[in-house]
Amino acid sequence: MGHVFLFFLAFAFAHRDLVHSQQCSAEGNLLLTLQFADVGTDQRIPAQHQPPGPLDPLYHLVHNYLDVIQQNPFPTELLKDVLNEPPTATPSQILRYQAGYVICAAIAVLYFVTVPLVGLSLCCFQRNRHCAGRIKAYRRSLLCQRNLLMVCLLLTTLLILGCVICAFAANQKVKEEMDPGARDALHTLRTLKSHLNGIPRGLRLTVEQFRVPQRQILGDLNNISWTIGSTIHFLLKETVSSAMAALKDRVQDLENSLHHLHTIHGSVQALIWDQDELASALKEQKQSLTSLLEEPHCTYCMGVLSRAQDLKLGADFQNVPSVEKVLKNLHGLPQTDFSEMIHKANNSFNAIPQFTVMKMDKFVQELKKDVERAAQKVQFVADDFPISDQTRPMNEALAKAENMSRPFLKEVKPFETYRWIVGTIACTIILLIVFCNVLGLSFGTYGLVVREDPSEYESRAEAGAKFLIIGVTFSFLFSWILILLVTVTFLIGGNIQTLVCKPWANQEILRFIDTPGNLPPSMNASQYLGLKQNLNLTSAYQQCKNGAGLWEVLQLKDQYSLSEHLSVAKYTAEFQERLHAINFHFEDIVLLNAEGRRDLETFRKSQVDLVNYADFTAELRNPVVKTNVEGLAVDLERLSNVQSDRTLAGRLVEEAQKLRRIQNQIVLPMEALVAQLKESVQFLTTMSPSFQAQFNNTESQITLVEAILPLQTQKILRQELDCFVRKELGYISQYLNWMRTTLTEDVASCQPFSTALDNGRVILCNRILDPWNAFWFSLGGCAFFLLPGMFLALKTMKHFRPIRHKLVSTGSDETFPFHIPRVTSLWL
Repeated sequence: MGHVFLFFLAFAFAHRDLVHSQQCSAEGNLLLTLQFADVGTDQRIPAQHQPPGPLDPLYHLVHNYLDVIQQNPFPTELLKDVLNEPPTATPSQILRYQAGYVICAAIAVLYFVTVPLVGLSLCCFQRNRHCAGRIKAYRRSLLCQRNLLMVCLLLTTLLILGCVICAFAANQKVKEEMDPGARDALHTLRTLKSHLNGIPRGLRLTVEQFRVPQRQILGDLNNISWTIGSTIHFLLKETVSSAMAALKDRVQDLENSLHHLHTIHGSVQALIWDQDELASALKEQKQSLTSLLEEPHCTYCMGVLSRAQDLKLGADFQNVPSVEKVLKNLHGLPQTDFSEMIHKANNSFNAIPQFTVMKMDKFVQELKKDVERAAQKVQFVADDFPISDQTRPMNEALAKAENMSRPFLKEVKPFETYRWIVGTIACTIILLIVFCNVLGLSFGTYGLVVREDPSEYESRAEAGAKFLIIGVTFSFLFSWILILLVTVTFLIGGNIQTLVCKPWANQEILRFIDTPGNLPPSMNASQYLGLKQNLNLTSAYQQCKNGAGLWEVLQLKDQYSLSEHLSVAKYTAEFQERLHAINFHFEDIVLLNAEGRRDLETFRKSQVDLVNYADFTAELRNPVVKTNVEGLAVDLERLSNVQSDRTLAGRLVEEAQKLRRIQNQIVLPMEALVAQLKESVQFLTTMSPSFQAQFNNTESQITLVEAILPLQTQKILRQELDCFVRKELGYISQYLNWMRTTLTEDVASCQPFSTALDNGRVILCNRILDPWNAFWFSLGGCAFFLLPGMFLALKTMKHFRPIRHKLVSTGSDETFPFHIPRVTSLWL
């Protein structure tokens, strides 16, 4: 029953201690963050973005205008008919879809024909003097009419100026973006091709990075044995040290008790022997001294007489308890060399780390081989990766696209130079017209201010009229060329925006390509790129944009599952099994052998704690002699000095000397023995009350520690191995997660394809086409406002010239003298 209770007590104690050690040790719990090489980032395609600019409101205005012009949805059926082999679309279908552009083109043709004809007609009328360009008669309403015309002409001129400024800015923006855009497009194709070509190399570099966790794991394996042994030693050190300290205390109690018991026994025997001798000496000395002090001639002797009568024993050491029975029980102890036994136990416990290293050496070597085999398995990830075969047609298609686009992109720069020159000339001509209008208004207004008589000639007003005529002349001469430039750029840019950029942005083009039957077999994208027939480009684009792997987008999951290949268990199963299989027993650590246990049990049953030490203490409180022998001797010497009888004085001195001999020869040695006896009794008195409890606790503690040490060592061993497994699996998991991220986002990522597609749209539509459309829209605004500008300039010009006749105002009955007009030689 006692053994069963002890077992449960040991289990509870072990469980209690393990509660504090459930966490991994500090060294074992330290999971480092591994640093891997930056693989595949050099193949990333930076995403193109159009930063906000001052022309953005103009771009939005153009988009809204084109939405009004082309209100038809994306022409799916029409494109299908156009792309058929042979095409089945009719011109009427195309014109019906392009109705908005046809109307705009018709207006442009009307403008192109009408404006030059009107200008030519005006020239003919002016030449035949049917259009004199002067007001024939003065009226009061002319002032209001003139001011209104001037304000309207000024506003129209400012609108033309604003449009031409926007045209200048858009024209320059196209020039700034065209050549860099072509280079960026070519660079995107090259990077995309390099990305595909770099997949095998990226796979190889990614696999080679396994050496990072491998090096860390091998380093941990070199230290695992010592680490686990040191952890076991550290976690059990307090428990074992406490038990060993208690054992040392009990052994010390045994040795000290034996020493003090022998001291008590020897001291008591010596004191009894000396006590008899002292009693005889004191009796004789008392009789002699009493008779001397009672003599009548002894002066002042009565005070000393009472002290002399106390010359007798103060303590009787025959009354103290005997310790012979206890000494008899302890005879022969200790039979065990406790120092050697404790030293051996400490050495066994301190050797746990070395013992662990020795026992785990074979396991560590096998674990290193498992790590090497895991590295070989990782190599299969690259060997089995199916991307290379699938991407070969795509790579060839990209190479073909690059070769085809290279000559075209090389011609972009000279073409753009010519386009920019034409656009700049057109803007400059419009700016010249604006300049003429501004000068005409300025000179004309000044001439009107300084002219006193409307019928008088004023040179500055006439100069203003001529500037307006020059502006009108330029407008008639170049407006047809301007409208031709606007129409051509409008038809090109507008159709690209509505047929390419807009459906590109909302993915209608991809949905059109995905719809079976829309494209002829010769334009089958899946066949051209070597893709599966059921591959959906729209969903593939979204997957690529969301960062999916190329093998996922190409629907190769059935052939290759990255999750399965990057499973932690696939590479660590043998490693984990071998670690879980590690099991060995530590040498038994004996804190207290059988002989030592018998010695302590004998000591516990020796009844050393049952001795009545109170009697010792009570007897030891009494002095050896009731009176102070030394003090009495001193008093006798002092008393001899006051005696008149020198013989009596001599006898007193002799008695004092006898007392000193008794003090030195008997009393002082006995007092020394009494002091030793007090010390020993004090020790045993202090030890006795807790003697049994301390021995019982020590025995239970040692028994318990010896019982739980095997359990504790095994549990800590298993716990540390589990921590080690989690730590090393953490390194493998870090690598596999990094590998998954690298393959998905860099090495074999599909995202560069969606980024390249988006970049193409940004380059073509945002960076080039938006300013292109803004350019023709601004020029179109100039062409539109030139019409009212010419009309207003012709009307305003008449007010800057002298009036032919000054007639009666239509608003009054009052007459004015008639002035004969002066002859002038100025003719238009």
